[in-house]
Amino acid sequence: MAEGRALRLVAEDDADLKVISAAVQDAVLKAENIKYDSKRRRFTLEVNRFQWEDAPKRGAKTRVRALLAFDSVLGVKTRAVSKADPDMVMSILSVTFAPDDEPPGGKVSILFSGDGELQLDAEALDVTLLDSAYEWATRHTPDHDKKRR
Repeated sequence: MAEGRALRLVAEDDADLKVISAAVQDAVLKAENIKYDSKRRRFTLEVNRFQWEDAPKRGAKTRVRALLAFDSVLGVKTRAVSKADPDMVMSILSVTFAPDDEPPGGKVSILFSGDGELQLDAEALDVTLLDSAYEWATRHTPDHDKKRR
């Protein structure tokens, strides 16, 4: 990995979260890499993130191991996300925030392809994305316009 290219992003408002959401679009993970520590109020996803920020300028097709962490999480709800199939790979489509009537709390929604969703009840928006040094080349660029047969 070229030094200085690892992303280290923090989101404390909706505009910041949109940047993180774009960075993790098409990140893949397995259910075993989803963890919620209710005592620490921390929700984490260990993902293999496609490096969209490098694709245009270097023509690179690379993925990097990254941690997407949410702090101040009071509870988690799931829809069509299960740990029953340990080999199922999920792909993140977006991460959004809907504020409560009483800021700074709200609901964070992590939407997956195939209609899965995680909803986090957050006391405040506190999100961190940290890339690791583990990067590798991939043959495929995620493509949402491809027709599936």
